[in-house]
Amino acid sequence: MRGARERRVRVLVHLTELSELPLGGLPEPAFKERLRAELMSGALTAAEPDAPEKRATRRPQPLLGGLLGRRGRRRRSRGRPLLSQLATVGLVAALMVSSFATYRAVPGDSLYPLKRAAETTLVRLTSDDAERAARELDSAKARAKEVATLLGSSVDGPLVDETLKDMEESTRAGISRLERAEPRSPKIKKFARDQKEAVKPMLQQLDEDQLAQAEGYLSYIEGLAAPE
Repeated sequence: MRGARERRVRVLVHLTELSELPLGGLPEPAFKERLRAELMSGALTAAEPDAPEKRATRRPQPLLGGLLGRRGRRRRSRGRPLLSQLATVGLVAALMVSSFATYRAVPGDSLYPLKRAAETTLVRLTSDDAERAARELDSAKARAKEVATLLGSSVDGPLVDETLKDMEESTRAGISRLERAEPRSPKIKKFARDQKEAVKPMLQQLDEDQLAQAEGYLSYIEGLAAPE
């Protein structure tokens, strides 16, 4: 159970790394190699032969039956590594495709709930307050990019409304936690400046209710960047 949980966590971490790519970018070769090495390691571990002490406890077999049994085991042992490697290659390809597709998902896409679930899980698995705050603020930045994408497409207003709301909730949660972990951290002002540059160009594309929501958000983050 612990091993399976650790593998799930690694997959979620890889997904977070993908989210840091610029929109339309592809994973770097180093990331692909590291992911493949981890999966290959798991496959080879599963294909290891039995330990010597386990072989020593096996009951002796008749000569003919033992020879046939050993030949059968050798055939199976030769086939298993090949099958494991083929399965690993397929898993790597499927994981890369699904992870990249999930990263690019925006509100309204079928994979978007998976993207949000991955973000939420990463936040909850983080015990350090400063790191958890950073993940919350990264989520807020992701929501800002999603709003920009939605405004550039023909989507319903409720999706924009909900994404703006999620952006503000993630921002307030992250700032509150960061202020407790690192009072007067310069990261707060940097985040506020970056978000202001991301949100302000959207104002002309918002309807009346969305505009009020975005202006309230800008007022909040401008207060964070104000000189003390």
